[in-house]
Amino acid sequence: MTQYPVIGITIGDPHGIGPEVSLKALEKLGQQLEYRPILIGNLQVLRNTATRLQVSLDLNPIREVNDSSQDGAVGVLDDGNFDASSVELGTLSANAGKAAVDWVLRAGHLAKDNAIQAIVTAPINKEAARLAGCAEVGHMEIFQTLTGAASCATMLSTGNLRVVHLTTHRSLRIACDYVTKENVLDKLILTKMSFESWGMKNPRIGVAALNPHASDGGLIGSEEIEHISPAIAEAQSLGIAATGPIGADTIFHQAINGEYDVVLAMYHDQGHIPIKVHGFEKSISINLGFPFVRTSVDHGTAFDIVGKGIADSSSMEEALKAAVNLASSKGLPQH
Repeated sequence: MTQYPVIGITIGDPHGIGPEVSLKALEKLGQQLEYRPILIGNLQVLRNTATRLQVSLDLNPIREVNDSSQDGAVGVLDDGNFDASSVELGTLSANAGKAAVDWVLRAGHLAKDNAIQAIVTAPINKEAARLAGCAEVGHMEIFQTLTGAASCATMLSTGNLRVVHLTTHRSLRIACDYVTKENVLDKLILTKMSFESWGMKNPRIGVAALNPHASDGGLIGSEEIEHISPAIAEAQSLGIAATGPIGADTIFHQAINGEYDVVLAMYHDQGHIPIKVHGFEKSISINLGFPFVRTSVDHGTAFDIVGKGIADSSSMEEALKAAVNLASSKGLPQH
């Protein structure tokens, strides 16, 4: 009997659109994917959401991943850590923030133990998580603390554009300080190793400049000469197909046209803006550097539209597809 990968789906902040997009994506994808989905979150929140959306999924409570679900039912791991009667959609809540982080940690432990083969995350709310006392900024930081990963990175993907970020949740002023030869080289090595583990041999990596016009030979900043170029040269000596630094106003167009398999961006917005302009609805996040697959939607909790039934589940659908592909050793999705 074929063993399909088990994909753990954390439902995100219960006051946001995470439960909605999770259920919509599961219903829309139906039997298209060869996997076993397990929702990690509050069963009653999910049932209330399903009723409101008129989603016909059969949600079956399970205690452990290996518990059998009814035929056609989706298993829900509910640790009883949240009271669904307290839900106030669209509001910041420490209780909701804590529950969302607890579900992420539950998924992380299951993935570390290989009880599930991949994690797909709906959005948490960083302010709510902080109110709950969570010191980490987001999912990646939570998983890095949990796994002790020495190096990790966020890659966004939409259509034929993939972007790895040198830094993500840093202020721009601080992010510039992270543009060092050591950090750039580390991410180039991590990117190559990750892509090769996904079946893409010797990926072509375009490296974005930090400054306008790649600093015009040092006239507009020194990071390209002092840090980025030396990192690229050393990466090339290690057999990494890295090219750059290339101005950010050019490199993403080149990548969309097929010149690179992936771009290394120097900071959050430099990489996020082209991704969201190129294909916001289907953009997803994939982490590099963890001992398990983790994909995610590329949007927030959308408190302004929660409960209206209008949240777009396209990003969650793509995140699920990518997780199943990677967990099944089929490689990165091809668009």
